Amino acid sequence: MSEPVLLDLSGLKCPLPALRTRKALKALAPGALLRVICTDPMAAIDIPHLVRETGDELAAEERQDGKLAFDIRKALA
Repeated sequence: MSEPVLLDLSGLKCPLPALRTRKALKALAPGALLRVICTDPMAAIDIPHLVRETGDELAAEERQDGKLAFDIRKALA
């Protein structure tokens, strides 16, 4: 399996992390993995909501050292 595409959105505030994640997901091929790094605490709500809305899969969510990381798999269809 290929390496995830990294999208570092550290320092950006709501709504930019969700907007840029949506844009990055649109550019990915079906089945590709996107790893999003955020520092905005609202991303813990916004990113999972965005993934539900787009129909993609939230494969993992981590919190470490004040950062949030989301692994999102682009939907196949």
